Amino acid sequence: MPDYAQLNQFVYEGKAKDVQRITQEYVDEGIPVDQILNKGLIAGMSVVGEDFKYNILYVPEVLIAARAMKAGLAVVKPLLIAQDGDSSSSGTVVMGTVKGDLHDIGKNLVCMMAEGAGFTIIDIGVDQPYEKFIEAAKEHKADIVGMSALLTTTMPYMKKVVDEFENAGLGDIKMAVGGAPVSEMYADEVGADGYGSDAPSSVELFHKLCASA
Repeated sequence: MPDYAQLNQFVYEGKAKDVQRITQEYVDEGIPVDQILNKGLIAGMSVVGEDFKYNILYVPEVLIAARAMKAGLAVVKPLLIAQDGDSSSSGTVVMGTVKGDLHDIGKNLVCMMAEGAGFTIIDIGVDQPYEKFIEAAKEHKADIVGMSALLTTTMPYMKKVVDEFENAGLGDIKMAVGGAPVSEMYADEVGADGYGSDAPSSVELFHKLCASA
């Protein structure tokens, strides 16, 4: 039996080379790729998410752990895609910071943690108009669209995006919002399906939204 605890620990400690080495060893031994992904990489990253939520870890440690997890993902991803079009994905999420806003640290953290939780992430970047969100959602058959804003002046654009998705007949795609000035109440006001207060909460929200779809 593979020692998943060791792989979990290397992800947690951000040891990218060790994560890549062990992941490759497990693949070479013929261990099922979905097991390596779920019990090794994702399980390790979920502990990082929990500890970040409770201020045991901070942003730099999370970024280092996410980089280590990506080193492992790079080994297993081609095999997963070859298996069945990446059947192990928890869902597809289009992420972006809305038009007029150039902040992306929070968005990037959510992207990394969500990818670590098994979601396929399409990051369209910052300062994005509603057309880009719609284009990416259609192209990648998104289950969820996640919008971030850090400025109170750009928050109203979230409603514009939600409204334009409705106008385009894409109302079945779940809309999630987040960012420092955003709240649960504001998410309700703009017609979003959910609000993530931080990266771990956003990942929990994505799981709930996919389950309810």
